[in-house]
Amino acid sequence: MSAIAQDPIVLQKTQDLCNTILTQPTMLSLRAKIDAFMGDENSRSQYETVMHKGRALHEKQHQSLPLSGEEITDFETSRDALLANPVAKGFLDAQEELHGLRDTIQDYVSKTIELGRLPKAEDFEQSGCCGGGGGGGCCETEGEGHSHDHGHEHAHDHSHGGGEGGCGCKH
Repeated sequence: MSAIAQDPIVLQKTQDLCNTILTQPTMLSLRAKIDAFMGDENSRSQYETVMHKGRALHEKQHQSLPLSGEEITDFETSRDALLANPVAKGFLDAQEELHGLRDTIQDYVSKTIELGRLPKAEDFEQSGCCGGGGGGGCCETEGEGHSHDHGHEHAHDHSHGGGEGGCGCKH
């Protein structure tokens, strides 16, 4: 850990930020959705099934193996049922919101370190795909050497053309 990160004032301000986040009404609602999902064995099982099927399809694609229409339909049917489950959908929406929060905080801290000052709104304006040089935005197309690791498992390919993917992350 760096000396700055160990500074008692930095640690206190970090704890203050974390406490502020935890006490926000929206955060309490998100935690309730996550807790409801974690307490619902059927929803968790349904989620795991979709993730497993998505990983299997992904592996086949990476091995350049053909995907059958039946496999794709089976995955899509399972994914659609998952998204129709209000407990699972609430969990996926909460996950997406929390990832967005984490990304925003990370972007703000990174930009502060990069610039050596507090960033202004215009410092965050995107210049091209994925926010210019640092990533964080979402590309409309694959290829061009862009990575799309958003810090969680996906149950879909990254075609981006259809908007929301199987995990609800919209990436």
